[in-house]
Amino acid sequence: MSSSDAASSADTARPTLDVAVVLRRERIHGPASRWQPWRWVLDSVVRDEPGFGREPRLLTQDDQAQRWLHPGFQVQLFRDDLEGYYLNATTEAPCWFVLWRMDEQPTLAEWPIARPVAVSLSYHDAGRWLDAQEYVDQVPAPVDVIGWLSSFIDAHYVVEPKRRRRPESFRPLVDRFGNPATVSTEKKQGRGAGDV
Repeated sequence: MSSSDAASSADTARPTLDVAVVLRRERIHGPASRWQPWRWVLDSVVRDEPGFGREPRLLTQDDQAQRWLHPGFQVQLFRDDLEGYYLNATTEAPCWFVLWRMDEQPTLAEWPIARPVAVSLSYHDAGRWLDAQEYVDQVPAPVDVIGWLSSFIDAHYVVEPKRRRRPESFRPLVDRFGNPATVSTEKKQGRGAGDV
């Protein structure tokens, strides 16, 4: 492979980061615990390591909480979602977004567990998931991940200048066929002009 071929394949390769998700099952206190004694929340997103394996496993457990590790997720950056990454990276608290779902039946424990489905750094992904009424949680992303994301944004994203939209009241009036229409405030004469 020539150096120009290597450079072009490097340009088309998507930046990728392997991550694992930690979900926490925690006890609910107070009146709400009568109906639901436990709830699932996103604990953290960490770099995936070979020692994690490929299957979910229980990390810690006590009377108040359990932490489950879900390895094997890949976050890829796409050029067509640069605005979503930009919106996340430029906030005061950039974060990971995790879409997760509940198991239908118990598989790894005596009860159904929550399982992550997708991990992203894009506001647009999170918005689409929320619009689809999925469970989506967020946790802060570390500085090195935001640096990695920002490098990708800096290399490819061009902020489009905002254009002032002309107010609707200044648009010319047209009928349903696109022909110019007029509005008159003059009183009509004859029948149907307000006569009782």
